Amino acid sequence: ERVGRKLSKDYPEEFMPYAMLSAVARMTPDQEKSRKILEQLVALDSKDPKIARVVSQAKGQLKKLEALGKPVDMKFKAFDGRKVDLSKMKGKVVLIDFWATWCGPCVAEIPNVVRAYNKLHPQGFEIVGISLERDKDPKKLAAYVKEKKMPWAQYHDGLFWDNKFVKEYGVDAVPAMWLIDKKGNLVDMNARTNLEKKVAK
Repeated sequence: ERVGRKLSKDYPEEFMPYAMLSAVARMTPDQEKSRKILEQLVALDSKDPKIARVVSQAKGQLKKLEALGKPVDMKFKAFDGRKVDLSKMKGKVVLIDFWATWCGPCVAEIPNVVRAYNKLHPQGFEIVGISLERDKDPKKLAAYVKEKKMPWAQYHDGLFWDNKFVKEYGVDAVPAMWLIDKKGNLVDMNARTNLEKKVAK
C-alpha cells in the first residue's frame, strides 16, 4: 500500500500504482482500509483505458463491499426467455451462482448445487445462474445445463469477465455463490461452503 501510494504520487499517469492499490483493497482483511482505498480509486479521472479499468473494477468492489445485508438489484432475461427479477423473489431463499463451463472448480460444484436444489427447491429454494461464457451463442450453454440437469434460469451475454453482473458487483473469481434470504437481503458471499446447511438455516 505504501509503495503504491508513493508511486501514484510520483507517476500519476501510470496505471500500475493504482493496480497495486486495487490488489491491496481486494486482499486486506481490514474492510475499512479496503473501503478507503476503493473510494480513492473510484474518484480517479483518467482517459487511460488501463486506469479506467482499475476504476471500473474498484466501483464493482465497492458495490460488493456495501452489498452485504442489503437487497441485490438484479433483473434479466435468461437465455431461454425466462424473466428474472430478484426483487420479486422475496419469501424464497435464492442462490446467485457466478460460474462458467470452462471453470474446473465450478464444474466440480455442480453436483452439490444440483443436490441442494433438488432437496430444498420444494421448500422455496431458487437458484439464479450468472454464466461467464466466452461464446456469444448460448446453444452450448443450453446443451450443457440440460445435460447436467440444471433447470434454473441462467444469465448469458458471452462477455467472459466483462459479463454485466460480474463487472457491476466486482466479482473477481468463480465459482462465487451469494445467498439471498427470504427478506431479499444478501446474507452470505461464500455460500459454497456448507451450502445445504446455509440454505436450510
